[in-house]
Amino acid sequence: MAATTMELGAGATGYRPTATRLAHPWLSLNVITAFLGAAAGYGIGHWIGNYIASNYAVVQNTGQNNVAVVLALFFGVLGFVAGIGGLNYPILKIFGRQPEERAPVQDWTKYFRFSTDHKVVGKQYLVGVIGMFFIGGLFAMAIRTELTNPNTHFFAPDIYLQIVSEHGTIMMMMATSLVVGPLGNFLVPLMIGSRRMAFPRLEAISFWIFLCGLMVILTALPLGGFDTGWTGYAPLQTEAAPGMDAYLVGFGTIGTGMILNGFNQIVTIVNYRAPGMRWSRLPIFVWSMLATSFLLTLATPVLFVAGWFGVLDRTAQTAFYVNTHGGSSYLWENLFWFFGHPEVYIMAIPGFGLVGEMLPVFTRKPLFAYRVGAAGMFGVALLSFFVWQHHLFVSGINPDMRPVFMLTTELISIPTGFIYLIGMGTLWRARIRFTVPMMFCLAMYFNFLIGGITGVYNSDVPVDVTIHGSFFVMAHFHYTIMGGLLFAFFGAVYYYTPLFTGKMLNNTLAKIHFWWMFIAFNFTFFPLFIVGFLGMPRRVFEYAPRLQVLNDWASASAYLLGMSFLVFAVNFVWSVWVDPRPAPANPWQSLGLEWQLPAYKMPWYNFERLPIILSDPYHYGEREALPVAHLQGVLALAGAGAGGGLAPVGAVGPGPGPETAPPGGQADGEDQRR
Repeated sequence: MAATTMELGAGATGYRPTATRLAHPWLSLNVITAFLGAAAGYGIGHWIGNYIASNYAVVQNTGQNNVAVVLALFFGVLGFVAGIGGLNYPILKIFGRQPEERAPVQDWTKYFRFSTDHKVVGKQYLVGVIGMFFIGGLFAMAIRTELTNPNTHFFAPDIYLQIVSEHGTIMMMMATSLVVGPLGNFLVPLMIGSRRMAFPRLEAISFWIFLCGLMVILTALPLGGFDTGWTGYAPLQTEAAPGMDAYLVGFGTIGTGMILNGFNQIVTIVNYRAPGMRWSRLPIFVWSMLATSFLLTLATPVLFVAGWFGVLDRTAQTAFYVNTHGGSSYLWENLFWFFGHPEVYIMAIPGFGLVGEMLPVFTRKPLFAYRVGAAGMFGVALLSFFVWQHHLFVSGINPDMRPVFMLTTELISIPTGFIYLIGMGTLWRARIRFTVPMMFCLAMYFNFLIGGITGVYNSDVPVDVTIHGSFFVMAHFHYTIMGGLLFAFFGAVYYYTPLFTGKMLNNTLAKIHFWWMFIAFNFTFFPLFIVGFLGMPRRVFEYAPRLQVLNDWASASAYLLGMSFLVFAVNFVWSVWVDPRPAPANPWQSLGLEWQLPAYKMPWYNFERLPIILSDPYHYGEREALPVAHLQGVLALAGAGAGGGLAPVGAVGPGPGPETAPPGGQADGEDQRR
């Protein structure tokens, strides 16, 4: 380890930036007032919609009052955001009032409020995405239950399609924020030496909007559901029940949160790096967040516009997707997949970033070909915009275009391979510490290899025509995303829980969870490759009896896979609340900047004095890591507002004394605009 990875310099200031909670008692809002606002907004929107439909003779394609449903959901979201306090600042500014600023709430109620502390927002995202993951998992269990018998049914055909659609939509939207939301918001400022995100209010509102969008999608079930699958294809879209309105409004709402989150991440990484944090010293996870944020910011607006085109078709009698009136259902397919395929890498790139962050810690080696990995992430991000029409190979696309999109799909495997190989290079001849996070990292590479190899077949036109719409494609997708992103995510949860909570998870339960999840995952989805090759299409609730054995095998394994997540939940509750075991300082002996702060009890402004970065965080094995006692000394110097700076052994010493913060805190200063 380089002994002078970072130090305090003359340019580092010691002020504590001012946070952004409004002091007026009547504006101290929380999640209860948010739900009250949502109920009021829903009622107002429904009344306005009924008024418009009755007085202006709006004819609905489905015979339903879709105007009332859309406006009720829209005003419900608006009421929720207003009820949580997300609109306080702009409203007061509009009326010429200056909101009073003071430190945010620090007790447990902060997790149920509109907080501008990026660490609180990260934890809110973590609970939100895990909660939605469990809900989506329950829908998956219902799907596998239906498929245990080819002829005996637990659900009616329309109900089954609604369950499949809800499962896919919830899981896809949850997965887009699975890493970017909790880990991106929590870790990026710490990793780059920043006191906060660039726009803390946008960060906070992005979470509550994201949560609203997921709740809106769930309301589709009492509204009659939607049977289009998660892709929402027209013309089924314009003919569906009012549940489709919830699908479209939910996508638009979640898309708004994704755009705000991505934009905020980009501005923070570009402008709020600590002195000395050059691009060549940026942690690989931050590179992955930057590439992903560009995808969020550039691709999501296309989905947003496509969704509102669908809303207009269903409410205002436009014909964007109605073929008989001059529109085209191909327009939806192109717009959807122009977002949908970059979305795949919105989910994949952060997983590689997390694994790349953990591998050097547990191999005690520098990250192999660090610059190649960073370039590969941006190569994947760029090429992901040129492959979307491979989803349309069997939809009547011009045959002359097929070789072009087959070529671009094959090309994207090159930078993806670079990212994969830097992990293999880091593992080569390493003395691996087989901790639970490391085991999840290795499982991620194993699963993604299967997903990547099967993806090559999907990119080949003749093969894709044969297997398109089959369970083979579904198995490939789950190996790529669930086998890649989800395993990386759980590895990161075990890795960063000491930083989030100050507690260590039970190691025995963690290993049981890993092996149970890894074996059950492969037993669930690998047989579905065979089922797909044998001709079973997706989204069917009846199938050939000869495929029952494989389907029963997959269903039983899926139940076991679901039970493995209960092991994680029990471990987390037991280790954090029932029988907590305090985590030692920097338990993994990481050189990352985020680990040089006091775990869990770090101040809301992160750094009393901004660090000066002198090298990258991957100098493992060059001059081996400092003894634990030295690392504890670092943590003492970086204590929560103790007045000392972040100064490892070998640093020159503390910089100048604390200074008075400008009214806007860090955002108005020049100390981090590098």
